[in-house]
Amino acid sequence: MRLDKLLANMGFGSRKEVKGLLKKGAITVNGIPVKSPSIHVDENNDNVQVNGETVEYREFIYLMMHKPPGLVSATEDKRDETVVDILQPEDRLFDPFPVGRLDKDTEGLLLLTNDGTLSHQLLSPKKHVQKLYYAQINGEVTENTIQQFEAGVTLDDEYVTKPAILKILKAGSVSEIEIIITEGKFHQIKRMFEAVGMEVTYLKRLQMGSLKLDEELQLGEYRELSDEELNSLIEDTKKS
Repeated sequence: MRLDKLLANMGFGSRKEVKGLLKKGAITVNGIPVKSPSIHVDENNDNVQVNGETVEYREFIYLMMHKPPGLVSATEDKRDETVVDILQPEDRLFDPFPVGRLDKDTEGLLLLTNDGTLSHQLLSPKKHVQKLYYAQINGEVTENTIQQFEAGVTLDDEYVTKPAILKILKAGSVSEIEIIITEGKFHQIKRMFEAVGMEVTYLKRLQMGSLKLDEELQLGEYRELSDEELNSLIEDTKKS
């Protein structure tokens, strides 16, 4: 990797600012001062230092966010603030993107990463990675509703969903439920309930595969995944 690209990616300034550091002799590679921004270094084996500080190279970043309502699950949007917009500058340097989407008015667990391979695996229909949601429903959810969801619901575009697991937490004219799905169709859960004559008034994602929302994260807060959480997610993609 080019030296200036490595340093820019690791947060040591723009490529123009890196050139300034090079001119000052502030950067060494394996103990030797360098002046050229275009030299190539082995990011995994060469020892690169800036003002005596060793550069620790990282290729990927994995973030768990408690997404608040009002944000769009995208890297950019012309009208609305996105989940990437609220990241700290040092995290945005890695160009993370949301894995799948949560609707603008939906909150809860959202994974952001720049690891395209893991993202693809987690979202692949072939992997059947489960997503657990809590929802409040305007309408009475019954055992019959559970059976309908287990059989697959026909949406407004005639698509028949894969079987979903529905659990009633509170019955009545306003119901509280948990639902597990393995797909991520546009507004899927809302459309599933619309198909059976009900309305979702509140929706929160609690879990994706083995990754559970950290209850200590407030709305809009995020943190990096632990090694244990990341390894468990990777194992989720190998189960099917």
